Amino acid sequence: MSTLSEAEIRTFVDGATQYFEVSARQPAAVGSPYLVTDGPPTVHDYTGVIGISGRRHGAVCFTAPRSMLMVLLMRMNETDTSETNMRDLVGEVANTISGNARRDFGRDFVISVPSVIANEGGRFQPPGHARPFVIPINWRSHSAKLIVCLE
Repeated sequence: MSTLSEAEIRTFVDGATQYFEVSARQPAAVGSPYLVTDGPPTVHDYTGVIGISGRRHGAVCFTAPRSMLMVLLMRMNETDTSETNMRDLVGEVANTISGNARRDFGRDFVISVPSVIANEGGRFQPPGHARPFVIPINWRSHSAKLIVCLE
């Protein structure tokens, strides 16, 4: 089982900051990434999950509270803050960040379509034996996380 290198983690950090600068037109502050060693990482109200296959296997997740997604939708000039749009947005963020990582990692980094987990249990069970890295994302007064589990 291999762990992520600092350069690989930086790819995901850069993808997260770029997403907020472009889509929300407002930068996000990224906290220090950390390795989760005591069980599955906690998640917020909505979690977009991208399965990874190819040379690496695992998942990339973006998890955020409903309040953050509502403000993000409004920043994007979207007035519909329905459950469907919340789910679509959290999946889009995960997909965009993973897609950007694919550019750096190459075509052997294969990403799935996003699946969304909403309001279920508060923890994300990583696939396989991957040790999850959590990248805290703070935007305005909201906190989200990017969870990267790759082996």
